[in-house]
Amino acid sequence: MTEVESQIALLFAAELQFRLASAVRLAATMESQPLDLPMEWSHGRHKVRYEEVALRTDQALFAAQCMQRSATYLMAVAMKDAIRVAVPDPKNSTDPNMQSAYQISRLIRNAFAHSPFDPVWSIDPDCRDRFFQVTDIISLNTTGLHGVRFDWRHYGGPLALLRLCRYARFEILKDTPRPRQVIPLPKDIYYQQGDLILKKIADLDEQQSDTQ
Repeated sequence: MTEVESQIALLFAAELQFRLASAVRLAATMESQPLDLPMEWSHGRHKVRYEEVALRTDQALFAAQCMQRSATYLMAVAMKDAIRVAVPDPKNSTDPNMQSAYQISRLIRNAFAHSPFDPVWSIDPDCRDRFFQVTDIISLNTTGLHGVRFDWRHYGGPLALLRLCRYARFEILKDTPRPRQVIPLPKDIYYQQGDLILKKIADLDEQQSDTQ
C-alpha cells in the first residue's frame, strides 16, 4: 500500500467514525440507544463492575454530543495530514481550492487540539483577515476570529466538513469511487435540520385507512 493509499484509507475511516457517531447521537437523543455494559469487565490487570461504568440517559446524550464533535475534529486532522502527503506545499499552492482545503482543515484541527472540549480559534498571523473557500462546499473568513470561541457557523458545520473530507479523498488524493451497496431503510424515519429532529409517525394514507 502506498502512502497516498494509506491516507485515503484513514480519510475513509474518519468519515465512517463521524457517520457512526452521528447515528449514536441521534439514537441517544431519541432514547433508543442501548446503554448496556458488562456486569464485570477486565482488561489487563484492571477490572471494573457495571456500576462503575454504567451511563444514565442524560450522561449518554452529553457523551454522544462530545463523541460527534470529536469525530468532526478527527476528520479535520485526517484531511490535514492526507493533503500534505498528496501535495508538496499545500499552504502555498496556486490552486485556491487546494490551499483552502488545507488551511481550513489545519485551522479547525488547531482550534480543537489546544482545547478539544471548548475549542478556540488560533489563527496564524499570515492567515488572519483572509477568506478561504473550497468550491461550494465550505468557506472560512478568518477576520476577527483569532482567540474567538469556536462556532460551527464560522465554517458551515459538521456536514460541510464531511463534504470536505470526501472532496479531499476523491479530488485531491484521487480515490476511485465505488458503487454503493444497498442499505435497508431504518425502522424509524427521521429528518433533521441542525439540531431539530423530526420523526415520521405515519403516512397520511395509513392514518386515513386506520380511521375507516
